Amino acid sequence: MSVESISAAETKRASERLRKYLPGILSHAALIVVWYLFVTYGHIPSFVMPSPVATVATLGGKNYDWIGNALVTASEIFSGYLLAVVVGVILAIAFSWSRTTESAVMPLLVSLNMIPKVALGPLFIVWFSYGIFPNAIIAFSISFFPILLNTARGFREVEPELLELVRSLKSSKWQTFTKIQLPSAFPYIFSGMKIGAILAVAGALVGEFLGSSRGLGYLMLQVQVTLDTAAMFMAVILITFIGVVLYGLVIGLERLMIVRDARIQ
Repeated sequence: MSVESISAAETKRASERLRKYLPGILSHAALIVVWYLFVTYGHIPSFVMPSPVATVATLGGKNYDWIGNALVTASEIFSGYLLAVVVGVILAIAFSWSRTTESAVMPLLVSLNMIPKVALGPLFIVWFSYGIFPNAIIAFSISFFPILLNTARGFREVEPELLELVRSLKSSKWQTFTKIQLPSAFPYIFSGMKIGAILAVAGALVGEFLGSSRGLGYLMLQVQVTLDTAAMFMAVILITFIGVVLYGLVIGLERLMIVRDARIQ
């Protein structure tokens, strides 16, 4: 293949990526422009809604400790989410191997999941005190169940004819699971992981609102007293950014492991 053809192929791929991501970039830019115009020409008081410029300017404030608080919140989100993925997938595997286990444990998990996590927050503080760990547990408790449900569904969605075929070939239960059930369940696993990534952010923030000494949620409560709305907006933006990074990592892993036609959108 010539250098010209390789260069043309790379240019085509870059053009396709640009067309794919350009609408999303433009929509975000349009939101910022509308925000700026609304605040500037709508004569909105700064303590009600700050301008984008004033919001970004808070990054230079030394009293906010943006990096430290963002790292605390990110630690809570990522650790709670990873725990939810591990426990959710392991339980779903156990359910696929034993219907008795599923019949005994799943109703209990449904009942526990119906408990409002906000109500459990004060108990977590009593049990685990303040810090990253209780907030990570809240993030885990909120994001865990969708991962479990989607993964368990993925193991059940394997075509019965295919299972009968591999069993007729005298394959072991482990071979059937690793070669047939697990690859077939990957799209459902990642579907649950994407939902869980969104919920983990909400869970960590709930934990910081209920009781914390550090983190972006804690910072929002502190600046609320002084009506520092610009800092509150910046905290929301940074929390959103952490969630987008987590979601993007899940999407990237999904693209590495699953072909495009098999992904669940």
